[in-house]
Amino acid sequence: MRTLAGRTIVITGGSRGIGEAIAIRAGRDGANVVLLAKTVEPQPTLPGTLFTAAEAVEKAGGKALPIAVDVRFEDQVHGAIDQAVKAFGRIDILVNNASAIFLARTEDTPMKRFDLMQQVNVRGTFLTTQACLPHLRASDNPHVLVMSPPPRLEQAWFGAHLPYTLSKFGMSLCVLGWAEEFRREGIAFNGLWPRWSVATAAVRNVLGGDHGVRQSRVPAVMADAAWAILTREARATTGNFFIDEEVLREEGETDFDKYAVEPGQPLLEDLFV
Repeated sequence: MRTLAGRTIVITGGSRGIGEAIAIRAGRDGANVVLLAKTVEPQPTLPGTLFTAAEAVEKAGGKALPIAVDVRFEDQVHGAIDQAVKAFGRIDILVNNASAIFLARTEDTPMKRFDLMQQVNVRGTFLTTQACLPHLRASDNPHVLVMSPPPRLEQAWFGAHLPYTLSKFGMSLCVLGWAEEFRREGIAFNGLWPRWSVATAAVRNVLGGDHGVRQSRVPAVMADAAWAILTREARATTGNFFIDEEVLREEGETDFDKYAVEPGQPLLEDLFV
């Protein structure tokens, strides 16, 4: 029986959206879930906090360890990983979900926004993975899952919003490199991306507002796909850029209406697909 029971999973950007959904799904199996995020106080445009996510994981049946972390800072990340190992004795899975988004063309992108996306998306992914590697080596089925798209060199995506695309494809290139670098050690590195828009704060605040949310799927679609990947044998599952719907169809799922925010609404195609 495939399960995450007893596994320790570290999730960045775990206070809401896809990160929280993956955490809750792992909690249903009885996993130990380490939630890393910045939001400790409620914010008007960002529902949920690190602690409400932890409560949801515990309610689902898992053990939660919420740690306030900004993945841009080395001392905070290493301190959080030390806390996780002290609490649970191991790390089996890392989900690099934390991401910053600012969709604009070159001349409309302030350098502070450019730097933020590079620091959170690429540097944060690299740093957190680097910190977890010694512990992942000790796991019997170690996985690193990165929320990044297939790295297709299509000019349309670069021309539309080059700074953001650079940062997301930077995450994808990390997957590509790590899958080969650590293949012999048996650590799985994979990317996961949605086929259709997922109802997150980014969709509401940046991409499509309330209308965009209605044309989206709930974050559980990504959580179920992540669960399917993370319960596979690591040595046989590495170097892939998975699309959520394709993963779930491979698992035998046929009912995708249950993932719709508003069944019957035409779905909004996600970026990079």
